[in-house]
Amino acid sequence: MDLPNPPTILADRSLRPGDLETDRDATLLRIYAWMHLARAADNRILDLFRQGLIKGTVTGGMGNEGVGVPVALLADKAQDVICISHRGLSSHLIWSGHLCDHLNQYFANALSPTKAREGNIHHGDPTNRSLPMISHLGIMLSNVVGAVDSQRRQGHNAVGLTFFGDGSSSTGDVHESLNLASLLSLPVVFIIENNRYAYSTPLEEQFAPNVKLWERAAGYGMEGFAADATDVESFTRTLGETIAKVRATSRPVLIEVNTLRLRGHAAYDTCDYLKPGESEAFFARDPLPRLRTQLTEEGHGAKLDALDAELNAFLEACVKTSLPIPRPNPAGMPDELFAPDQGPLPWAATPAAPEPMNFAQALNAAHRKILGERPESLVLGQDIGRYGGAFKVTEGLLDEFGRARVFNTPLAESACTGYAIGMAVNGHRPIEEFQFADFATEAVTQITQNAATFFFRSGAACPLVFRFPCGTVQLGSFHSQELETAFLSYPGLKALYPSTPQDAFDALLAAYEDDNPVIVFENKALYRCKKQPVAWNPDYRKVWEPRQLSQGDFATVVTYGEMVGRAAKICDYLAEEYELGFDLFDLRALSPLKLDAITASLARTGRLVVLHEGRRTHGFGAELVARLTEQCFGSLKAAPLRVGALDLPVPFAGELEQAYRPSEDAIIEAILRWLD
Repeated sequence: MDLPNPPTILADRSLRPGDLETDRDATLLRIYAWMHLARAADNRILDLFRQGLIKGTVTGGMGNEGVGVPVALLADKAQDVICISHRGLSSHLIWSGHLCDHLNQYFANALSPTKAREGNIHHGDPTNRSLPMISHLGIMLSNVVGAVDSQRRQGHNAVGLTFFGDGSSSTGDVHESLNLASLLSLPVVFIIENNRYAYSTPLEEQFAPNVKLWERAAGYGMEGFAADATDVESFTRTLGETIAKVRATSRPVLIEVNTLRLRGHAAYDTCDYLKPGESEAFFARDPLPRLRTQLTEEGHGAKLDALDAELNAFLEACVKTSLPIPRPNPAGMPDELFAPDQGPLPWAATPAAPEPMNFAQALNAAHRKILGERPESLVLGQDIGRYGGAFKVTEGLLDEFGRARVFNTPLAESACTGYAIGMAVNGHRPIEEFQFADFATEAVTQITQNAATFFFRSGAACPLVFRFPCGTVQLGSFHSQELETAFLSYPGLKALYPSTPQDAFDALLAAYEDDNPVIVFENKALYRCKKQPVAWNPDYRKVWEPRQLSQGDFATVVTYGEMVGRAAKICDYLAEEYELGFDLFDLRALSPLKLDAITASLARTGRLVVLHEGRRTHGFGAELVARLTEQCFGSLKAAPLRVGALDLPVPFAGELEQAYRPSEDAIIEAILRWLD
């Protein structure tokens, strides 16, 4: 497709801090040109929305150009990292791509950068380190923190730039991210776009009186100050100096930028909540006409008129180019949920000789192998450093590989997970240990709506491993839950649940080399299990498939995790006492499910037993039963049997916990009742 040629003044997308000193007039004219194009495009997009040619809604950046244009021009787009918010069309236009690319995103057509899978301005350019936003404002800050750390580790003198509003400054993720960036001494410019309203909620209903958002920086040991983006020349100078300082010192800075929201939160916003005269006061401070008036008074009126005409014509040419592009084709969407398999990594065939290990030791050995052989790897989590983790899975790794590769995180699961996501999309492969699976609920949005969707909505791989210690070992409701159903109800996550030391070793390698976010569920009751031989397994990738542990003709039994050992004993007992033979399968991989061997078994036996430690109602067994009966309904000789824990919070006392979860006796009784 032939794209309209941009005006010459748009050819240079970079601005050096000294340009205002050496060639002030030309520099201000260039800033004006980008601001005018962004404003004209925002207004045209709003018109197209009102005509029904753009769907969903639009959140314009009219009034924010005085922030977005200087930020994007001053950034080093060859190495810096940015995440642009929903008022940042001006920054998108400068950072990368042609205006038609961005219009295609709004039209949600076949050439949309997100393949029309994301709405309007929810896009980025991960290849060029522009990270796509999600609507959970505040979440994206930690992604930039992680990505800029990744850039620095790769030898780039990069700076991170990220935006959030006065409203989202109240979210916990913002505070977690500020603390993390300061703790790790990472060069991030945090920009609060304070336009005095969070949708319709004014400042006085968000904060206590006289609160200055920039003053929060002191609480995190970083510099903070306020700036006025309606004075474009002054703000550009200040911002240029700040970015240079952050680049040199590798210390974060928080800027509260006074800006404007001239058209309300979004296209449907009537703005009837504004105080009398407030809208007029906003328009009186509009940075675009202020800059135009300033340049006109300095004798550039004719140039500005010519620029306006040229930019407007370019915009209309782009609209005419993008408008007739065909609608997107839904074919192939299911095949692009996960990033494609790139093949196995070149692992060394070690340990060559089998070594006796328990489950925790096997995981430790896998970590040691990954850290030793893969320079892009790192391990993070609470207390995983000197202490070695709550269950000693990371014991000794800090001493061997150093704090840059193995490091403790603060109690900030969401921001630390967002940091890991930023690292992952920029070329690193983090392994994040959650102290208990239960605490991963603090990072649900990062895991399920950010990491899990990253490839589908942006085309960028997000390879990282989440380790979830789960299961009951008399620790009560907040340290014992099985959360596979909760997390895997969201698309885009892979999951492994090993049951033996060898499978634990293999699972961590297989999860690590996958280009998608993978959860490894680790039942805590298995950590100190009886030692078994563990060695390099050339077929380690088969951990993504079920393993058959016994054969029989009476029924097919499917389970995973700690229940595998119980199920094996139960099958042996029923074979000996009742002469009933079972096909027993250790599922191992919970997502994606590969059920061909189990389906073939069920078609032969005609009876299905599904066993898991998690609660029965909405438990993972329900999904297994549904899928298997859909395929084998005509072969079934009996209704499937589903055995799980009681539908209760996990109780603490040993006697109560034993009654809560399926014991061997309870499982045998359930099967015998089913037989009757």
